[in-house]
Amino acid sequence: MSFSDDVRSAFRRGETDAVVRMSEAEIVRASAASDPEGEVEARYSLARVAIRRGDLSAGEARARQALVVALRSGDRSLEERPRHVLAAVARMSGDLTRARVLYQESIALNEALGQPRVVNSETHNLGFCELGLGNLNVARELFAVSRERVFQHGWADFVPYVCLAGAALASAEGDHVRAARMVAVTDAAFAALGQVPDPDDAADLAAVRTVVVEALGPAGFAEEYALGRRLDPRAAFDDDDH
Repeated sequence: MSFSDDVRSAFRRGETDAVVRMSEAEIVRASAASDPEGEVEARYSLARVAIRRGDLSAGEARARQALVVALRSGDRSLEERPRHVLAAVARMSGDLTRARVLYQESIALNEALGQPRVVNSETHNLGFCELGLGNLNVARELFAVSRERVFQHGWADFVPYVCLAGAALASAEGDHVRAARMVAVTDAAFAALGQVPDPDDAADLAAVRTVVVEALGPAGFAEEYALGRRLDPRAAFDDDDH
């Protein structure tokens, strides 16, 4: 496997310390070898670790360092990951208006680069910005577009995020029973892949869980959660898609 594959897999498994060790070593190697791709990936990985640890300022700083390397290289494809992190930091910091612009710019970049999977991922993130801004209809439409692409193309690694969007939307609509079940579907989907959510998505999932437990009570949440664990992700959206 490449460094990129190795470090991203370690991050998804939650092996944060390993990501730091691998990334710091890769920065030294890539810098000496004039390999901007390796250096950008490593600095991007350190930015993600900082965000996972709750240090948004450090995450932003490291993403900007990665973007500087990418811009210097002249390879626009290297801008994609740092720009994604900067948008995520803006969203997690609560600056949803700026995050919306950054995600829209990221979508345009990835459309130009011919990267439909990343376009879909950023569409999902843009949906969360709209949800946070109170634009439920826009968020619903963006989530539906993302979900349709995921199931149509069989992008299994994105199924948990589709389920998370469903949980967040149900919570925002006040449908706490459905939200509790979708939290369970989300948890099961991540477990099936042997992964943990990305930092911004982990924060969204935790927020939904907190609201739903408060609304239903611990016992009520546990009951609906148990029902949700039995649902297949695709089947959980059948009522929405017909």
